[in-house]
Amino acid sequence: MDNVLGLRCIHCGREFPAKPGLYTCPSCGSKEGILDVQYDYAQIKHQTTREQVENSRDYSVFRYLPFLPIKPETPRPHLCIGWSPLYKPAGLGESLGLSNLYVKDDGQNPTSSLKDRASVIAVIKAIEEQATTIACSSTGNAASSLAGSAAAMGIRTVIFVPGRAPQGKIAQLLIFGANVISVQGSYEDAFRLSAEAIERWGWYNRNAAINPYLVEGKKTVSLEIAEQLHWKVPDWVILSVGDGCTIAGVWKGFKDLYSVGWIDRLPKLVGVQSTGCSPLVDAFLENRPWQPAEENTLADSIAVGVPRNPEKALRAVRESGGTMIAVRDEEILEALRELGKTSGIFGEPAGVTGIAGLKRMVAQGTIGRDETVVAIVTGNGLKDVKNAIAAAGEPICVEPSLPLLIEALQQRGISSNL
Repeated sequence: MDNVLGLRCIHCGREFPAKPGLYTCPSCGSKEGILDVQYDYAQIKHQTTREQVENSRDYSVFRYLPFLPIKPETPRPHLCIGWSPLYKPAGLGESLGLSNLYVKDDGQNPTSSLKDRASVIAVIKAIEEQATTIACSSTGNAASSLAGSAAAMGIRTVIFVPGRAPQGKIAQLLIFGANVISVQGSYEDAFRLSAEAIERWGWYNRNAAINPYLVEGKKTVSLEIAEQLHWKVPDWVILSVGDGCTIAGVWKGFKDLYSVGWIDRLPKLVGVQSTGCSPLVDAFLENRPWQPAEENTLADSIAVGVPRNPEKALRAVRESGGTMIAVRDEEILEALRELGKTSGIFGEPAGVTGIAGLKRMVAQGTIGRDETVVAIVTGNGLKDVKNAIAAAGEPICVEPSLPLLIEALQQRGISSNL
């Protein structure tokens, strides 16, 4: 990996070689000593150009191989991860009052979430370290993405999920052959048990807040956004926040491109959480250290009361000149319904939380109507059908009779001239 200089602790600044088994700073510990991959940008500029990337036929995260901390010769899963569509849905833009709104639909990845980008890097790094078992804790998406990529490479997985994880995500895990441990407690309980088990049995650690390489996979969403917009950086990028790893990755991707001169400015980031679980939003808005919060939201993928990557997330938003906002669960369900009706994009609650935040910020005047905005939908709605039905309502049930159909339509206030 001649493109990688090493690892740097975001807390104390100490630098380390990128060697197997090193996840966090030995001096600062696992909570504060998060490591960041350092790249040789001069080498990357020498190695590749924007034009070479644009001409690549590899429509996956690996079209950006010079920006990834993996060996080119390491075997990879056959799954096509990345290069998700960037839409400009006129209906949603009109509904929200935005003339330049784009939606990055990362629910189109193989296991239907952005987390595939991180998990494929985890599997490749595990192969490089000759690991035979990979483990992680997850509210669901990271788990299913890991299980999918690992299954494609014949690697065993052990997954720890909180008992509230939706059945759609559990079904994916089981179909992919994962060993699923349903922890009867919170996400923090699942994380703690997974950490103890990983240490006890020496499994490869896929937990994104611990493993410094996984943010590098997540950042590819930014590289794609920039390329799909022909290297014209949007004014704002908005997305949901749980642990904080994804928004940190989004910022890292844009900074990488800026460092090699492929873009001439950086966007402002907006991180959105639910009011039922908003430890990072509260810390940001009140300019104080974060504090644990209750996990009281239907957006399960971001129901993280004890975020494991808070500093990277908060630093990313602050450095970008952006902001954070919390929205009610009712606003999230409304965003799920509005996104679907106006754009044909089906997101899960956590996946559309950014849309809910965007709607509020436009109404408040924080985001201008003519500014260019990219909203990232991080997961597909089939992950959580229960809440999708709650947002959209039940179907019209009738007996097989035309008069009864007419009566049912009239009761709903629906014209028969559909």
